[in-house]
Amino acid sequence: MLDTISKLKILSDAAKYDVSCSSSGSSRANRNGGLGNASEAGICHSWTDDGRCISLLKILMSNSCIYDCAYCVSRTSNDLPRATFTPDEIIDITINFYKRNYIEGLFLSSAVVKSPNHTMERFLEIVSRLREEENFNGYIHLKAIPGADREILDKVAVHVDRLSVNIELPTDEGLKLLAPQKKKEDILLPMTQINQGITRYQEERKVFRSAPRYVPAGQTTQLIVGATRDSDYRILNLSENLYQGYGLKRVYYSAFVPVSTNPLLPQIKTPPLLRENRLYQADWLLRFYGFQAGELLSEAKPNFDLLLDPKCDWALRNMQIFPLEINRAEYELLLKVPGIGVKSARRIISSRRFAKIGYDDLKKMGVALKRAKHFITIDGRHYGISSMDDMKIRSAIIGGSSLGVEQLSIFDISGGADSGIKTGISV
Repeated sequence: MLDTISKLKILSDAAKYDVSCSSSGSSRANRNGGLGNASEAGICHSWTDDGRCISLLKILMSNSCIYDCAYCVSRTSNDLPRATFTPDEIIDITINFYKRNYIEGLFLSSAVVKSPNHTMERFLEIVSRLREEENFNGYIHLKAIPGADREILDKVAVHVDRLSVNIELPTDEGLKLLAPQKKKEDILLPMTQINQGITRYQEERKVFRSAPRYVPAGQTTQLIVGATRDSDYRILNLSENLYQGYGLKRVYYSAFVPVSTNPLLPQIKTPPLLRENRLYQADWLLRFYGFQAGELLSEAKPNFDLLLDPKCDWALRNMQIFPLEINRAEYELLLKVPGIGVKSARRIISSRRFAKIGYDDLKKMGVALKRAKHFITIDGRHYGISSMDDMKIRSAIIGGSSLGVEQLSIFDISGGADSGIKTGISV
């Protein structure tokens, strides 16, 4: 019989594969005479919409799954230590960690135990008791289990802040190949129900201020990148449809981690992290820059250039609209310029109402001139290379770098999707 600490080690380690809540673990132990302890067992960090970093207890309720998905470490055929928390144990850990100021909330996921309804009923017991018996008002992010009854889902939804329904594989073909026990319809149905519930709650709140809250922080999903042969174009198209059709707050991308030698899986030594990063950058362009998936990729060009960020790649394929005059271009066009982000575009629009903008002004506004200078003129002067040939500009941007990747702060959106943002994730 496993004790609670042993279960915590097993189930927090298994939870790291679910990236629909961002995390960065720490194992910094306390020293004699020191204060605090950053435990590696289940503590992760996420960011709220207003930029605050919060700590969450990130665990699985169980890794004993009835499904045998080829890509999943918790699949039923895998030989690994199994553990299952009782509701009492999860409630006790959450409250004790919260009282010790280790965490500010809970991210709870699980393998499917016995059946989707059984798993969701356990979730309902946990979150309802946390809210009603323990008076816990911290943040709760819960994994919704496809196939569970809507009645259970609705009861859970009024107790949590966010729900995620992980699609994982972007196509029917992928599911049939690697997860034949799952159906696309079963996954999309709870996403539809959650979206309808959020809309219903918003309408009820206009009439009744005491209407029960229903997933106030919205829903998210996760897509695995590289487990199947699906192109970036298909993945990005799916993400766009999820944002538009289901009102998702965020789509998370997870580079496939080889956890078995199944012949149906790609034989790779390392996860495709750079490809994952490019999808995050493109996702940023969809949500904040007014791009569409069909602009960034196509059937003729189905995958991103790993040496260039997606906006640079797009700009080099659309050189007919460049260079843009920085003192006259409209806001929507400024957002198309590599190196100009949302904040810097707004600063440009605001500042040029009073005076013409110069090269040094752009530096102060946070424009990444290493890229932007090739696509703009400043009061009629061009500061890039003396050519508008796309191949020459591409070489100038990549320079001596083998990857052409620049990683900026997660809180600096001035560079936006051009900045290599991967971890700037809201919960």
